[in-house]
Amino acid sequence: MSTTIRRWRVQAARPELSVILSTYNQPLWLEKTLAGYAVQSMRGFELVVADDGSDARTRDVLERIAPRLGLALTHVWHPDQGFRKSAILNRAVEAAQADYLVFSDGDCIPRADFVATHAALRQPGRFLSGGYCKLPMSTSQRIDADDIAQGRFVDPAWLRTNGCSDAAISRKLRVHGHRAVLWDRLSTARASWNGHNASGWRHDILAVNGFDERMGYGGQDREFGERLANLGVRGLRIRHRAVVVHLDHPRGYATAESIARNRAIRVQTRRSRSTWCVHGLRPGPAPLLGPAVPAFEPGLG
Repeated sequence: MSTTIRRWRVQAARPELSVILSTYNQPLWLEKTLAGYAVQSMRGFELVVADDGSDARTRDVLERIAPRLGLALTHVWHPDQGFRKSAILNRAVEAAQADYLVFSDGDCIPRADFVATHAALRQPGRFLSGGYCKLPMSTSQRIDADDIAQGRFVDPAWLRTNGCSDAAISRKLRVHGHRAVLWDRLSTARASWNGHNASGWRHDILAVNGFDERMGYGGQDREFGERLANLGVRGLRIRHRAVVVHLDHPRGYATAESIARNRAIRVQTRRSRSTWCVHGLRPGPAPLLGPAVPAFEPGLG
């Protein structure tokens, strides 16, 4: 059975951004995440759900929510044959309609300025590396649609009274405006490609042939970012400015074997300085003449 694509509320004009959300059998978390996108301060973007083989519950959630979401929505699905996130992300890239793509997960609720921040800070020759705050299971379960619509889910005081310890409440939720810019400048964290919060230009993603479909769980997003860096597309830290909250969940798909295999692939990518992924969007070696990559401008990284 091949990949299937269903679209709701198709726009006549090309969207300014496409937001790609990965998911697998987490319909309740996905519903909360979509509620966050329904109240974004910026409109004119589309949502693409990259579904790694979920059962009918996810489709049912999308069918119920789509008419009242107020956004163009696409569901890209392939059969469940184990952890194949990289493959479904590649299919979602192909289905997305915008020239600029934002990536996150279906268990990460965006702050109301999330999409607008990625749109405002995009620039040629760079990808954006955003941040997250990981919530405990008790808090994840308590968040409801009204908490999301009113923005309480990113309020440190509300989080504290709903099961989140001070240690778990990230500084990313405490600083705003100029202070957030300052912390992004001062941070020593690498501006890596993080699957829960990153964005880049479609032509750059095509130039490295997307995500490596050999890779299971553990570092496949970082390897993709390393190939972008090898191409000259550098990361820009926006971890205190573009923020999502990550809902807790088990990780039964994480295995020592997949992590070790991915680590070996990443080592090879770094040593060879490779940019093209043979097992990516278009299987096979790189074309003789690849897409042009714009020069980058100096900035944070």
